[in-house]
Amino acid sequence: MTIRTMTTDDYDGIYTLWMSIKGFGIRSIDDSREGVERFLKRNPTTSVVAEADGRIVGGILCGHDGRRGCLYHVCVHEDYRRRGIGKAMVVRAMEELKKEQINKVSLIAFSVNDIGNAFWNTIGWTERLDLNYYDFVLNEKNITAFNEN
Repeated sequence: MTIRTMTTDDYDGIYTLWMSIKGFGIRSIDDSREGVERFLKRNPTTSVVAEADGRIVGGILCGHDGRRGCLYHVCVHEDYRRRGIGKAMVVRAMEELKKEQINKVSLIAFSVNDIGNAFWNTIGWTERLDLNYYDFVLNEKNITAFNEN
């Protein structure tokens, strides 16, 4: 298993992974090839993939705004879970953020994502109960669909 920086050439593999995970939310614009290419252009070193058996089995979109890092779409294929791949990817992404002098990292996990929430609690992340999370939609065409697989 190899963990490396995600590139635009990884799109087909990462999209296939996303589509294989039940309940995974895909945004019509942000998660399109063009959306991911735009994200990687802005954040060329911080997103990662895990490869095993000739395919992408894990991935994280990771970026920052110059002050705080954020992890998006952290996932590991169901057949490869509980092998330390997720934690290794998080460590790699955070190392890259540190190189860019980012001192704090956040993420959003859906409250119904029991597997994801258990993972974050297990590897030492703190659930924030002292704040509210707000969204404002600028593009109504950017629809989130959840995999039913």
